[in-house]
Amino acid sequence: MEYTYQYSWILPFIPLPVPILIGAGLLLFPRATNDLRRMWVFPSVLFLSIVMSFSTYLFIQEKNNPFSYLYIWSWIINNDFSLEFGFLVDPLSSIMLILITTVGIMVLIYSDNYMSHDLEYLRFFAYMSFFNTSMLGLVTSSNLIQIYFFWELVGMCSYLLIGFWFTRRTAANACQKAFVTNRLGDFGLLLGILGFYWITGSLEFWDLFEIFKNLVYNNEVHFLFVTLCAFLLFSGAIAKSAQFPLHVWLPDAMEGPTPISALIHAATMVAAGIFLVARLLPLFIVLPSIMNLIALIGIITLLFGSTLALAQKDIKRGLAYSTMSQLGYMILALGMGSYRAALFHLITHAYSKALLFLGSGSIIHSMETVVGYSPDKSQNLALMGGLKKHVPITKTSFLVGTLSLCGIPPFGCFWSKDEILNNSWLYSPIFSIIAFATAGFTAFYMFRIYLLTFEGHLNVYFKTYSGKKKRSIYSISLWGREGQGVIKNNFCFVTLLKSNNDERIPFFLKKKYPSNCNVRSMTVPFFTIPNLDTNNFFSYPYEPDNRMLFPMLILVIFTFFIGVIGIPLVNQEEMKLDILSKVLTPYINLLYQNKKKWMDWDWCEFLTNSTFSVSIASFGILTASFLYKPLYSSLQNFNFFNSFLKNIPNKLNFITDKIISEIYAWSYNRGYIDFFYTTFLIQGIRFFSEIINVLDRRIIDGITNGFGIVSFFVGETIKYLGGGRISSYLLVYISYTLIFLFLSMRFFQSGGNLFFL
Repeated sequence: MEYTYQYSWILPFIPLPVPILIGAGLLLFPRATNDLRRMWVFPSVLFLSIVMSFSTYLFIQEKNNPFSYLYIWSWIINNDFSLEFGFLVDPLSSIMLILITTVGIMVLIYSDNYMSHDLEYLRFFAYMSFFNTSMLGLVTSSNLIQIYFFWELVGMCSYLLIGFWFTRRTAANACQKAFVTNRLGDFGLLLGILGFYWITGSLEFWDLFEIFKNLVYNNEVHFLFVTLCAFLLFSGAIAKSAQFPLHVWLPDAMEGPTPISALIHAATMVAAGIFLVARLLPLFIVLPSIMNLIALIGIITLLFGSTLALAQKDIKRGLAYSTMSQLGYMILALGMGSYRAALFHLITHAYSKALLFLGSGSIIHSMETVVGYSPDKSQNLALMGGLKKHVPITKTSFLVGTLSLCGIPPFGCFWSKDEILNNSWLYSPIFSIIAFATAGFTAFYMFRIYLLTFEGHLNVYFKTYSGKKKRSIYSISLWGREGQGVIKNNFCFVTLLKSNNDERIPFFLKKKYPSNCNVRSMTVPFFTIPNLDTNNFFSYPYEPDNRMLFPMLILVIFTFFIGVIGIPLVNQEEMKLDILSKVLTPYINLLYQNKKKWMDWDWCEFLTNSTFSVSIASFGILTASFLYKPLYSSLQNFNFFNSFLKNIPNKLNFITDKIISEIYAWSYNRGYIDFFYTTFLIQGIRFFSEIINVLDRRIIDGITNGFGIVSFFVGETIKYLGGGRISSYLLVYISYTLIFLFLSMRFFQSGGNLFFL
């Protein structure tokens, strides 16, 4: 075992050869590398699987015998300064290693088919592998400066992947927005690191914690200064984990490919902020004001994110605001001191939200075959509905993830979210009420997304599937136009239908495009619509390739059973310890003297409190079901409910129309935060910039130019006084000298009076 830990520092760099080899291949052998591009998914998955195997081994060792392993080597050595790089394996890093690798492998397998149509397939996998390297290096860093180094690499990968389709203006703007917003937090993080180095003289975690704790307890530091430095450290987590008010970049980050949203902006990179706060919690916990501030930011974020998700039409943006809200739960738990509950929810949420994003990718994949290759259409909930008959596996997987996120037992998020809700009541009744209300909002908007996608009846396109209406269904054109797909001799002809008749118009001048280049998977059967010309073929929504379904099914299993790690199953002395608590024992001992308070588990109390939270979630589900029709339509089959339900919608609309419209406007317009930033920050900065520009050109440049003009005219005037005669020059010189002597004598005679004249 000691031999394994000695070389475990290699783990973060195992995925690194993939981007290096892809880059070298594209530079030296571009044609061969592109022809063999599909082979690169194998080393990407293989190398990350190796890391996962060793990470699992480390986690098992942590479970059996909790410990911390630190491997350090010096990089820069000076008389008074030594910068060291290190590899740290402890309970927190071992958990994060497994989380990153398991989700990463599933997303890589999924991406092989999802991105197979894209010409930049190799660039995608190079970015992904480099991100995995950066994230692994981040969670195994042994000091603050090393964390900051990998922190910036992770941010760079996020920037590149958000703007992966940079030819789309929205994607280019989104990656710039993410970059600028995260720079604010990263600059604060850097200032906080420098501040704590100035206070303690150390960047290593354990030395930093011990020295700072002694300084605070002995009143040897200025309280306001250390509080400011701690807040600056926390500001890095605010930006990276999309906490209020630096959350605005996360919904726009959904412009990147869906696998990116699943891996980076749902499961791992946004969790880096949670990881940073968890890593530095021994530092924050000695400053009660900072802990209260962390809890306050968390409660604001979870409420804000849940309300903004209520009316989103884009399926990925709705899930993005859901991610923001759930990250708020984790920040709230850390601010309350519930270290174990925060990490537990981090794990369960990562698998559930990765499943939901991969499911949304499958939905988008299906929608593209119907409404055209346009994100505004293929991701629009208003154009969805009735998909359950065509994508049953995706529907079941998405439902599992939805139930988990709603906190319905026995799925993973039920165990972790309920623990946070129970602890919030002990911390603050007001915070607890908000957290419980947010649980109801979560159930409402998640089932709203599910119902509009699979059960709803809002989409006119899918009404044709029932045979009630005979209308044409447009199939995919990856060139951004709606067309009718016709397959002949393994080639795809993209055509358009005239509005008045069925005459087909060539879309690309009858040029053939191989199906494997222009569409993701045009090899699936195309079904005919009854009573239409049998020579015309139309595309139905269909399940994606097995390489996309397999990761989703694996994540379904994780979502079902991941809660086991937080349920006490083993008796140890007088306390019941679950797997997660056993692994986190060293950290809990470091944070709390009364560790029984945070590790004991009372089943009766838990079940009593969870009944209330499940009831709130169920109410949210029933409300969404009633408002979005399926439940209402099914209840109308019973005569008992007919008279009762007949007039409810009209009365409800009459009473709450104004309130609902205001809530909808608030949610749909993102709480007007983007409007505020655009109006008062962006336009305000531009206004002051224009004023400064005018001052610079008219005043500063005017003064400089004025001196030049005056000098020019003086020179032009003086040059005419020079005639070239020495006698004239001597006369002027003597005259000025006599005048100067006369004035000097009068000055001294007057006793130094300046007004002697």
